[in-house]
Amino acid sequence: MKLLSILALMLLTAFSSFAQVADGFKPSDTNVWGAEYPRVDETGKVQIRVKAPNATTVKLNFWSGPKLDMVKQADGYWLVTTTPLVPGFHYYVIQIDGAEVADPNTHAYFGGGRPVSAVEVPEAGSTYYSPQNVPHGQVREVWYWSQVTGTWRHALVYTPPKYEEQTAARFPVLYLQHGAGEDETGWIRQGRANFILDNLASGNSKPMIVVMAYGYAARAGQPFPDFMSKPFGSPEMLKGMQEMASAFEDDVTQALIPFIDANFRTLSDRDHRAMAGLSMGGMQTFQITLDHLDLFSYIGGFSGAGGMLVLGDRKLDPSKDYNGVFADPTAFGKRVHLLWLGVGTAEPERMRTGLQRLHTSLSEAKIQHVFYESPGTDHEWQTWRRDLKDFAPRLFQ
Repeated sequence: MKLLSILALMLLTAFSSFAQVADGFKPSDTNVWGAEYPRVDETGKVQIRVKAPNATTVKLNFWSGPKLDMVKQADGYWLVTTTPLVPGFHYYVIQIDGAEVADPNTHAYFGGGRPVSAVEVPEAGSTYYSPQNVPHGQVREVWYWSQVTGTWRHALVYTPPKYEEQTAARFPVLYLQHGAGEDETGWIRQGRANFILDNLASGNSKPMIVVMAYGYAARAGQPFPDFMSKPFGSPEMLKGMQEMASAFEDDVTQALIPFIDANFRTLSDRDHRAMAGLSMGGMQTFQITLDHLDLFSYIGGFSGAGGMLVLGDRKLDPSKDYNGVFADPTAFGKRVHLLWLGVGTAEPERMRTGLQRLHTSLSEAKIQHVFYESPGTDHEWQTWRRDLKDFAPRLFQ
């Protein structure tokens, strides 16, 4: 009887898998164990199903995509099939009778300031952000005390393949920051940075330690700056972000870097220290690194380099902006080994044109830099995965 039950289960599993392949849809990589939906086909169409037998209306809201009415089925499930979505990672929520909820069929990802659902649409032929048969590094959780914030703070640390085996070796460090509404888990869970770095390390990229810190900070005894509720790009939002960036700058330079250098086998000089970030993290990166060229020599801004300069609709003034670090291009080039800017070609116009303007301003000022445009991608993780793939191999060469 037990054998028959096992055979029946195997047949049911095989039939289910056949059905998924037969209609062209397969479960998304973001699903919880055993969940058949969301499903994705080769064209990028997504099917989402949720059980809500007593609901009167159910709607699907992709944050950077379609907003659709779901259709109730006879079994109490609601179903919808989207038009083809672009490859990459897509946040979404479901509205059940007006209440916005996460889909219980997917893992939770921290985005928009809360845990939400997501679906992964595979990019044909892309394996650089997927686990491959190469040596793998480790992702560790650490807590460190910050005298700046007066709190214990959390970070994730990626150590490269063979870090444990090569006990005499020391490694350069990349500080890699998330964007607004996300947190220090984003680069691993949404961005798959560990797999990107594992795969790059099997090629010509230098093995490195990568530190991903919680990017929100308020000084000890001070209230947290309110900027998330302000209109995007507004003076109020930018002021709040700058206040937080100032506290985070001191946290990174006075607490985080000393902690990492004391607890990991780092190469602790500026020639072996880099920083990069996406969106808000790109703004933080430019502020921190250009204020502390004694600590950093590699700089990367992914859809966020320049901060207020980019969103403020004006050109770079090399003699004044960032305390005049761009005034002497020869001196800057000797200190900064890499200045890297990236943007998706489908990003919001204000972001795209602002970064293109910064690129032009740097070129006119004769500042050596790299400007990379991710074809067809928006302000999204597929842009930033591509950014990291291009940026990381240029480090510490």
